[in-house]
Amino acid sequence: MVEEGKKAPAFTLQAAGGAKVSLSDFAGKNVVLYFYPKDNTPGCTVEANDFNAAMPKFRKKNTVVLGVSRDSIESHCKFRDKFDLNFPLLSDPEGKVIEKYGAWGEKNMYGKKMLGILRTTVVIGADGKVKKVFPKVRVAGHVDDVLEAIGAL
Repeated sequence: MVEEGKKAPAFTLQAAGGAKVSLSDFAGKNVVLYFYPKDNTPGCTVEANDFNAAMPKFRKKNTVVLGVSRDSIESHCKFRDKFDLNFPLLSDPEGKVIEKYGAWGEKNMYGKKMLGILRTTVVIGADGKVKKVFPKVRVAGHVDDVLEAIGAL
């Protein structure tokens, strides 16, 4: 689990389109790293579209947005293209980065307990330190909360 005020764990993952993306690529910028369960599911689609719509506001605040799930690059490409998403979707098929950031754990789906991705957002400052962690995110209004957290940096 990441802690606010601590250095964000380094990572390199493959993005939809094939490029490798590392946290270090964004030195000097704020990074919104959001973890979501699955491409093309209702909540994940709303969340991605909300981030997409807010991209001009994030750019004005020197901030990049990165979405992370265990989905394949092929799935990410279809999801990105279907909704014309203008930020990178990163594939973490083994879940190593997801675990490092505390976004993996027990969840309750339709009354059944299982392990999976816990919808989580981590705001990383331009200095590479974790500024804010949003655990167990509720999609409605979340992007506004993230923009507010970035405005406080």
